[in-house]
Amino acid sequence: MSNPKLSHAQGTLEVIMNQNVSLSCHSDSGSPPVRYTLFKGKQQVATLNRTDSTPAVFNLTINSASDVGEYKCKAENRISNNGKYSKPVNLTLIEPVSKPVLSSLTSRANKGQNVTLSCLSENGSLPITYVFFRGRKNISRPIRMQKKEAAMLFLFINSSSDFGTYKCKAGNSFPNNTKYSNSFNFTLAEERSNFQPLLISLGLILLLLAIGFALAIPFVIIPSYKASE
Repeated sequence: MSNPKLSHAQGTLEVIMNQNVSLSCHSDSGSPPVRYTLFKGKQQVATLNRTDSTPAVFNLTINSASDVGEYKCKAENRISNNGKYSKPVNLTLIEPVSKPVLSSLTSRANKGQNVTLSCLSENGSLPITYVFFRGRKNISRPIRMQKKEAAMLFLFINSSSDFGTYKCKAGNSFPNNTKYSNSFNFTLAEERSNFQPLLISLGLILLLLAIGFALAIPFVIIPSYKASE
């Protein structure tokens, strides 16, 4: 009896919740009948008998996080003493991404200003890939994040078109589950008028004149008035 081989019939070892999974266990040599046993860790899951050389196929349903992890199988017949074990395979649960949040430290900007956009999906199996958009046009290459950190996009506000609507999208290996963020807009910050400093200066001058006039009344204007009587 040779060591059996355990494989996932669907190919990939990444699975999603409520997915049906078929694990195939087969020993290339060994006289039938052969008894195949599937284990998760050290716990026996199921046993199948084969009277020919066909593999044993174990059908599982991923109902919870406890259904993923390391599996191996054992093959034995009347000749083998303790049976032979396969190499383990590890099923990994994929979590879909949540709706990403697009944000910036500021929503107001001037032409000629550098700004930063960040996009983060709080939930989802890594790696997560992000793409940024302005309107319907993507403005970044796919940014692949291996950690639960926001993808960053650095922008230079150069023209009025840069004040358009921005979005980002997030996705991972979970099938058909790309999520788009909220919309984000930069608005033009109010530019200070060229006359504003001049108006402030004129106001200060008038205020100083008024204060000077008020201080001069007791010393100049009132004595002059009395002298004329």
